[in-house]
Amino acid sequence: MIKITNLKKQFGETCACDIPSFQINDGDILGLVGNNGAGKTTLFRMLLDLLKPDEGAVEYVFAPTPDGSPSDITAINPTESEAWKQHVGAYIDEGFLIDFLTPEEYFAFLGKVSGMNQQQVDERLQDFERFANGEIFGQKKLIRNLSAGNKMKVGIISALLRKPEIVILDEPFNFLDPTSQLVLKHLLTDYQQQTGATILISSHNLQHTVDISTRIALLEHGVIIRDLPNSEGSARTELETYFGAE
Repeated sequence: MIKITNLKKQFGETCACDIPSFQINDGDILGLVGNNGAGKTTLFRMLLDLLKPDEGAVEYVFAPTPDGSPSDITAINPTESEAWKQHVGAYIDEGFLIDFLTPEEYFAFLGKVSGMNQQQVDERLQDFERFANGEIFGQKKLIRNLSAGNKMKVGIISALLRKPEIVILDEPFNFLDPTSQLVLKHLLTDYQQQTGATILISSHNLQHTVDISTRIALLEHGVIIRDLPNSEGSARTELETYFGAE
């Protein structure tokens, strides 16, 4: 799970984050929604230790292995230890990519630093063939020469490659064509069902977010103003009212 306590971030006079207490439970698919400037990306960057909070803390709490004991539960503050990185896969923007490599070279590199051999990487990439849609693998293109949508696909695949326990994706539906957006929805829900992972996504696409999330946090000026359960899309009406669709 992820615990947030008294987390604050200010940019000049602008409050980018002010979250007294929030917990993301194991197995949640949490959709983070809000208008521009709500603080979604700022929150994700603090979760990933890419941005230091002014106050407060983030804590990853990992459950013991099946043969472990409750005392084996490990709590990690990402500003104090890098041990959390082996459990988390994330894609925020193109800065995460090594764009002078081909996608295959990039995935091989990620696999190697994660302890995977090439056969394991190749087998894992087979799970993403439909999502790649013939536009990523075998094209002999550098990542820098891919379209924005295909760069997004490379980033999402890289986040899922190691089968992490926690996945964080910022605006993953951006730049994807309608078919790829639908495939991504199935990819993420299937991944959660198969692995039990906790998935956090931010998105301006309200429909897709409601479709796949089990829970939705609504941000406004850095503050979580709603924490909505979303069984069978139950949060849709309240969100549409908030965003002025009704």
